[in-house]
Amino acid sequence: QVQLVESGGGLVQPGGSLRLSCAASGSIFRINTMAWYRQAPGKQRELVASIGSGGSTNYADSVKGRFTISRDNAKNTMYLQMNSLKPEDTAVYYCNAIISDWGRRIGGYWGQGIQVTVSS
Repeated sequence: QVQLVESGGGLVQPGGSLRLSCAASGSIFRINTMAWYRQAPGKQRELVASIGSGGSTNYADSVKGRFTISRDNAKNTMYLQMNSLKPEDTAVYYCNAIISDWGRRIGGYWGQGIQVTVSS
């Protein structure tokens, strides 16, 4: 079994910063691509940023220059540093990872989601 657990969300004022973490645990042989998604009320889930196993990154246009995705492979953990937050960044943020387990089975896994609210 593999689990992803997010942490670091909360309420922040516009212009503020938050750092999200996503820790993977369980029967993990290798973590491939990791990503952050978000879903605002009444909207579809959208990709925020992704990072490959070698560190290559990709960002949604709406967060470029404000968000930074990173990972610590030794800790099986991914981060999302969010700066200059705007009210439109308010959403539930989800961690996603493509993981190979010790049986060499590959699967996509999701965290439970964490709320980020940007409001004055």
